[in-house]
Amino acid sequence: MSRDAIFGAIQRGLRRGPLPADQTLGLYARLNAHPRHLVPQRSNLPHPQQIELFLRNLEKEFATFTSVASNDDVPCAVADYIASQNLPADIIIAPHPELRAIPWFNRPLLQLREGRAEASDLVSVQHGYVGIAETGTLMLPAAPHRPTTLNLLCDTEIVVLRASRVVGPFEDAWDILRREREGMVYGNFLPRNVMFVTGPSRSADIESTLELGAHGPRRLHVVLIDDTTAG
Repeated sequence: MSRDAIFGAIQRGLRRGPLPADQTLGLYARLNAHPRHLVPQRSNLPHPQQIELFLRNLEKEFATFTSVASNDDVPCAVADYIASQNLPADIIIAPHPELRAIPWFNRPLLQLREGRAEASDLVSVQHGYVGIAETGTLMLPAAPHRPTTLNLLCDTEIVVLRASRVVGPFEDAWDILRREREGMVYGNFLPRNVMFVTGPSRSADIESTLELGAHGPRRLHVVLIDDTTAG
């Protein structure tokens, strides 16, 4: 069904014709302005404290993290984590340029395969787009170099995130996404999917018993690269 057919069916269901001109102008003004909502004071902090808040909230939501100094330290951090969890070294990894720039050859026992995750994959390494300190949430927009299946199918998800990409509130994350989608490449359109991941998947629907991995990964581990220090 086409876009016009869908909107036409909605319009008929509401028994409403085209909007008057003044309401149309008001609607487009609202869409273009992106008004900011009430931002909690807890995320209105200098950037170093935003990073600390992000990491505290990660742990609060049953996720774990490792902080490293540079790209060179990422392979060791990933290898140490999967060894500590007794996980296989076969990893499905996002084909992102920043992940490709990491010297994975320093840990030759890691068996990396780029692409989308399959149901049989147990461990994924995803590229972190933005971290949101307010709730310890990861913003993961869908893209060919950031497959959404890596966020859903694997039992363990490892996200590599640069510290410079940690922001305070959700509004700042949306500002970055809109700004980086401007221009001829993306045509000012947002991705088809933007996932917000706060800790591993969990549910307490059955007898109020908390179960991890209910609808996605049971483990979420963030490798945070400190790219904010000078020098």
